[in-house]
Amino acid sequence: MNEDRIVIVEGITDKKKLNKVLKESVDIVCTHGTLGVERMEELILDNNLDHRPVFILVDEDDSGYKLRKQLTEELPHAVHIYIDKAFREVAATPEPELARALLSKHFQVKPMYLI
Repeated sequence: MNEDRIVIVEGITDKKKLNKVLKESVDIVCTHGTLGVERMEELILDNNLDHRPVFILVDEDDSGYKLRKQLTEELPHAVHIYIDKAFREVAATPEPELARALLSKHFQVKPMYLI
């Protein structure tokens, strides 16, 4: 079941940061901000999100909160991954901090980031 997991992030820099820390191959989808009804539907259908384990990792700011709320309404089965509010952005979160957040949800991360 783990190979079906998908992580939803806001932007390409978030995706790059995750790929840098993750040891395993995981589908990562960028929303590029909040989604309109059509784009949300596309995201869900194109990625089969109703039938996969979905993880949401967004920035700890107003747009991130709005997107998290929107995704939660459409994907109530999604699991939330949170970063420390002090870093605000996923892309600005230090790798060891991001690795710990991912590890807490049972993702495999590169050992070098587990200091």
